[in-house]
Amino acid sequence: MEMSTNLLIFSGLALLMAAAAIAAVTTSRIMRAVTYLLFVLFGTAGLYFMLHYTFLGAVQIIVYAGGIVVLFIFAALLIGKGIIDVTHTSKLRYLAGVLASMSGLAIALYLIVNTTFITDKFTTDGVPMTVVGSALMGTAKHNYVLTFEVLSILLLACMVGAIMIARKK
Repeated sequence: MEMSTNLLIFSGLALLMAAAAIAAVTTSRIMRAVTYLLFVLFGTAGLYFMLHYTFLGAVQIIVYAGGIVVLFIFAALLIGKGIIDVTHTSKLRYLAGVLASMSGLAIALYLIVNTTFITDKFTTDGVPMTVVGSALMGTAKHNYVLTFEVLSILLLACMVGAIMIARKK
């Protein structure tokens, strides 16, 4: 069976994202966790680019991989603690985490198997890119410039919160 280039790229991105996600939650160093998170976010952007969603891929890189990760790094450096003590996690917490993860997996699998996806409502005509761009960057009603403004306020709140946490008492 011959594998296509898209399948190879998707498989590589999926493996990278899964390995980086597992490494991000299992490491005891904050900076390593943020770096692994960066790999996951870049992998997500790669998936968007594979689907030809170039705008979403660019937003993923600029906002999440660029902005949010920089804020995490800034907060981690302000706090000054590079190591989280994860060696003293109680067995009860560990068991609760495993049970919550398995419950989430069971619910997701149930929903995937029992959901009928309606595909006849979508048209194949498409929307011109100028209409999408005008809707995203417009300031009129039903336009989306507000989401970018709200996101900038969210980033500012993250920055102020990081400074407040790191401030000496």
